[in-house]
Amino acid sequence: MMSGGSSIRALWILNPQDAVVFSRRFPTVEKRWHAACQREIDQLGDALQPLLPTDAELAVAFGERKRREGSVCGSGIRTSGSSKGSDSWVDDPITRHIISLHIHKKDKNEFILWPLVLHTKGSYYIAILPLVEPQQFKAYERLCKRNYCGSSVGEKQSLSSFLLNLPCITGAFMVAHVLGDIISGDVLDPEVIVGGSSVGGLLDSLTGSIGISGISARAKPAVAPVSTSSTSGAFVIGGATLDAPKSTSKPIDKDALRAFISSSMPFGTPIDLSYTNISAIRANGFSSADIPTADLKQPAWKPYLYKGRQRILFSIHEIFNAAMYDRDEIPDSLSISGQVNCRAELEGLPDVSLTLSGLKDAHVEVLSFHQSSQVSEHGDDKQGLMFSPPLGNFCLMHYQALRGLDPPVKGFYQLSMVSEDEGAFLFRLRLMEGYKSPLSMEYCSVTMPFPRRRVASFDGNPSIGTVSMTKHSVEWKIVISGRSISGKSIEATFSGNVKFLPRASQRVLSLSRSVSAVRAEDDSDGEQDSSNNVMNIEEYLMEKMNNDLQAVELEEPFCWQAYNYAKVSFKIVGGSLSRMTIDPKSVSSGDYILWNTLGRCPASALPKNS
Repeated sequence: MMSGGSSIRALWILNPQDAVVFSRRFPTVEKRWHAACQREIDQLGDALQPLLPTDAELAVAFGERKRREGSVCGSGIRTSGSSKGSDSWVDDPITRHIISLHIHKKDKNEFILWPLVLHTKGSYYIAILPLVEPQQFKAYERLCKRNYCGSSVGEKQSLSSFLLNLPCITGAFMVAHVLGDIISGDVLDPEVIVGGSSVGGLLDSLTGSIGISGISARAKPAVAPVSTSSTSGAFVIGGATLDAPKSTSKPIDKDALRAFISSSMPFGTPIDLSYTNISAIRANGFSSADIPTADLKQPAWKPYLYKGRQRILFSIHEIFNAAMYDRDEIPDSLSISGQVNCRAELEGLPDVSLTLSGLKDAHVEVLSFHQSSQVSEHGDDKQGLMFSPPLGNFCLMHYQALRGLDPPVKGFYQLSMVSEDEGAFLFRLRLMEGYKSPLSMEYCSVTMPFPRRRVASFDGNPSIGTVSMTKHSVEWKIVISGRSISGKSIEATFSGNVKFLPRASQRVLSLSRSVSAVRAEDDSDGEQDSSNNVMNIEEYLMEKMNNDLQAVELEEPFCWQAYNYAKVSFKIVGGSLSRMTIDPKSVSSGDYILWNTLGRCPASALPKNS
């Protein structure tokens, strides 16, 4: 039996044009796969394809799958158009995230590359191929070819239950996420709030001030730039298209990726996936003072030992997600995603015990913990755990609360088009109803986005706050910094009209800039006939007009009409909305969608209680 653990055979990063821009293969792991396949052939006579595709072959297969499944992730649902052996044929939503590719070799037959863990970050796609056993690969092939679709409740052969029991899948997801963070530059440590301010970050700028033994005597590295992140929330009121302006993807930092991979998993098996730890080790190295005593076994996630005044800090960060319909036939959808951030400035390698209580009141239903944690006891209302904390800020626990939630912003939004170029709108909101001190709302704003219309003007006066506009949105700032709401609730209303530029004129305005750019690019071809130039420009304008409305993908569920929602952002401090309690300096944020009660909206039917 082959013990794959969390080893990685290969990884690829593709751009929006489905071209491979970075790849890495791990020969040590690949030899283990070849040896396992050979044993399978010797014992059972079953032939496997122990191959890895070239970058070009993988790019072609990735593009073919995207066209076959309808989008990058696909739907994970079998339809009349699904072909046997495809991901959608398996009829399991997990195939949106763990995919297969049909590779075509010039000199050999087609073979399947599986399981590929797919993660999207920004405009890039990260595909990780973990090491599995040949028997697991053949089990997947059987699932791909079965005639019936779906899976019964508790069925052992469902793909989801099969995959989620494999440690290599979890490890591959961790690798994919950290590579995505490096690509996007989102490698900041989680926030730990003390006294209203954030403590530490990026391992205190690569150990410049964290009190690590031995480092103070060595030269300090240059401080890495750390951008502060603030917790914010948003909800959408009414709406159908969340079509932000397309931003061009910046080139990925291949040197940063190579350096991280060579240090964190040099032979394909992850050792430590902490970007801050790896960066600190590369910047500082080690000295004799960093070596622990013989009786201490130092974990990979704590490469340095702390010296100084000891303390341990906890902070809660929550995101409130909501879809608010204001319709009797459609229930509102509410959930909280939270994390407990920790900073443990402790000497040596101590174990820390922690008991979380009040989980029943907080309606916490999903828990996951840092790799250093061991769950010691759990019950209906409390959860005990023991952990050996790393240095710096880290996320100790993720959780979700799905029931019994009371949104801090309630209300409705209505928008009705009175003509092709003018709409009448109405907001009626209540803020912080039922919430008492020390909870305080520091910020709240509402944005009406119009991604496919150019805003010409608006009129109307809100009962509180100020209003401003951009080319494609109207923003209402209800609560601003320095004027927080605490210990009381307020009602906020805003009605008015928004006017848009006529469609023809707004197209000409935007397209004329594009045409100017085309002309500038074609200046070298000055010998062309002027009449041909006019015809080319007219054809270009018509093509752009015809392509003005883009097709909707499953990844953009709010894109049915141009405007049916408004987005509300807020920030609350002083406690957690889920009633999870560890530290009073908790921070909460929200992400709401309040659907236009006068427009179309998506909703799923709920099963009736028997």
